[in-house]
Amino acid sequence: MPAKAKSKPSKVRVGFVGSGGIARHYMGLFTKNMANDVEIVAISDSSDAALALAGDQFNIAKRFKNYKDMLKIKELDAVCVCTPNYLHAQPTIDALGAGKHVIVEKPMAMNATEAAAMVKAGKDNKKILVIGFQYRYAPAAQVIKRAIDEGQFGKVLFARCQALRRRGIPNWGVFTRKDLQGGGPMIDIGVHIIEVAHYLMGSPKPVSAFGSTYTYIGDKEEKAKGVACGWPNWDYKNYTVEDLAVGLIRFDNGATLSVEASFAAHIEKDVFSFTLMGEKAGAQFEPLMLFKDEAGVMVNVTPTYVGGQDGFLTKLQDFIECVKTGKQPQAPGEHGLMVQQILDGVYRSAETGKVVTFK
Repeated sequence: MPAKAKSKPSKVRVGFVGSGGIARHYMGLFTKNMANDVEIVAISDSSDAALALAGDQFNIAKRFKNYKDMLKIKELDAVCVCTPNYLHAQPTIDALGAGKHVIVEKPMAMNATEAAAMVKAGKDNKKILVIGFQYRYAPAAQVIKRAIDEGQFGKVLFARCQALRRRGIPNWGVFTRKDLQGGGPMIDIGVHIIEVAHYLMGSPKPVSAFGSTYTYIGDKEEKAKGVACGWPNWDYKNYTVEDLAVGLIRFDNGATLSVEASFAAHIEKDVFSFTLMGEKAGAQFEPLMLFKDEAGVMVNVTPTYVGGQDGFLTKLQDFIECVKTGKQPQAPGEHGLMVQQILDGVYRSAETGKVVTFK
């Protein structure tokens, strides 16, 4: 008798903790690009307005003010945690404990202690925990990854990471509240460029960090109400984060990473890139360029075409594939924990003025 055809895997049934702007971006991609693989079952949010906006836009009937009530839905397979930073850890731990796979937005948590508890919850409950890092999926990053995997770089020795805005202090959300965000540009935009560079370095373990932070514009009324800013009228009275943060991290394999992140800095223009330096070759992320020696001369290689895939969409596709097949995620909780340690190290060093070492 012929072998019985295997049935196609069912859709992954997803719920959301948080239904604001970033959650609606997820929902839009699921609906437009992944409708055959994903069903949005329920959403939760403490805001009636946010629930109504997302629920009506995407026709989601099950809406909860308390995410713990949503987690009681037995048919729910996975949860997307799309809340402010201070609300990342507990909903993630609770969702994993309820038997749901989880993708949580970046940064993973407020600190490495929370991040470690989240990783432990995933392991204890044998569920997938993915961190919402999208830049490692970007076409330029994947070109560099393939070149490294082919041995073109040799050992990657150093990464210089820059996430710098000349004047781009957020005038919405809680981005300028350290008690709710954990920090300023380092934890908000610096985390993106750190994670992709760290990933391409082979995800080595951080062993020490030194950092400094500076605030000189964000808490000034005349600057917030002036014309020399990208997003004017931010909440300068409750501005408790840094304008500029810099750090230097050393890893267990001897490699080093430096990072610079700013909401406001006196520089020529915004920069969002990193440079890798290896034994045999190097690379720049934006604009993408590879640096090597060929035919006895130094050569700069600029790719003609690298593909147009959306890194944000690719990270969601990878998460859903992991849930369906059980494969290992490309952005696992362990990577998020190491990135969180880097962030913690820079901030703790800035507070103490000393080098911070990691156990």
